[in-house]
Amino acid sequence: MARVTVEDCVLKVPNRFDLVMMSAQRAREVSAGATLTLDRDNDKNPVVALREIAAETVTLDGLKESLIRGHQRHSSLEEEEPEEVIELMAGEREGAEGLGPTFGAEPEDTAETAQADDNGADDGGEAEGFEDVDLEAMEEPDDGMLRDAIGDGGDEEPLS
Repeated sequence: MARVTVEDCVLKVPNRFDLVMMSAQRAREVSAGATLTLDRDNDKNPVVALREIAAETVTLDGLKESLIRGHQRHSSLEEEEPEEVIELMAGEREGAEGLGPTFGAEPEDTAETAQADDNGADDGGEAEGFEDVDLEAMEEPDDGMLRDAIGDGGDEEPLS
């Protein structure tokens, strides 16, 4: 870039940050196909944008507006009416009904699951790997059983 071009632009746009933002916006517009207001003279888009700003062939207000529009996330300033939002949410609930049970809902018993529970496995035999256990009939282990299970029966001499 030519130093003369930047110095000429600073006279038109005193804030260098604003100058950089506006010239970058104009360079993006030029690369997107906007018509040039000056001859290119074999210069690249950022230099052409600076030359256009220095020559005042583009409006600074127009560049500011296009810069703001380019960085906005919402193009409409109006908010949706609450009734419209409620209608949208109702449509989502109706569409989700056929998707299956929701988180935290109790599973529904069907004739197929009830028959599978009664018969064990699908082939009529016992289900492999699991058996019913009566929790009340189970004994709680005492400390002696735990020591025997982990190999510390107390018969060995302690280490000194």
